[in-house]
Amino acid sequence: MPRAATVASARRPPVRAAKRRSPTIRRPARPTVSATPPVTYSKEDLLRRFAPLVRHVVERVAATLPRNVDHEDLYSAGVLGLLDAHAKFDLSKGVKFETYAVWRIKGAVLDQLRALDWASRSMRRKARALDGVTQRLDQKLGRAATDHELARAMKMSHGDFYRLLDQVRSAVLVSLDESRSGEDQEPGTLADHLADPSAVNLEQRLEEEESKLLLLRTLNQLPEQERLVVALYYYEHLTLKEIGRALGISESRVSQVHTRAMSRLRMRLQHSLPAAA
Repeated sequence: MPRAATVASARRPPVRAAKRRSPTIRRPARPTVSATPPVTYSKEDLLRRFAPLVRHVVERVAATLPRNVDHEDLYSAGVLGLLDAHAKFDLSKGVKFETYAVWRIKGAVLDQLRALDWASRSMRRKARALDGVTQRLDQKLGRAATDHELARAMKMSHGDFYRLLDQVRSAVLVSLDESRSGEDQEPGTLADHLADPSAVNLEQRLEEEESKLLLLRTLNQLPEQERLVVALYYYEHLTLKEIGRALGISESRVSQVHTRAMSRLRMRLQHSLPAAA
């Protein structure tokens, strides 16, 4: 019996110690995210509610632009950017509509400015670089920098510098409608200072009329033959030969009379013009 018990106990599989299991940590269930309906406005409500925002973005961009840029064109582009933002807005991204709209409005305004610009962006960069170097050198030297000094400051050869000037010339234009005013001057545009070719210069016309009257009085003081030669030559546009045939004298005689008449007129006008002035 003891031996059998020993054999039985030997064949019995060893009892393994039970493994301790770590306590299970239950994570709270994530809330179910329901589909958020998109922000929708009618076109009228959208424009009425966000028109001040469009105007604000346009004014901020236009603050650094020349005065001749039409703000209404930029505002129209901003409105299109607002409509595009409304159509493409996704509330699930976690961004406010106003923040997204500002980004789209500003992008539309900048696109409009690029479309209106006749110079490329690289050309604008070159023009700004040249302006910056010119301004710094002028301040440093206390005078206008020469082309040689500018080329040396930009580390360019004279040929490359002059080619750069030719390239940026198209980017440096002045608007005649741009407002310009000094400290002691009334506001106005550059076009206000340009002469109108169709305008009547009264002072010049009066001077011409006085000169004509003076010339006519001087002509009337010439001898009759000299007066006839001058009238036929300058008013009737006859040649000296034709005048000689009309007056019954030779062509050489007509030339002498003409020379003497011009000499008399010149001397009398020289004395009369200072007196008239």
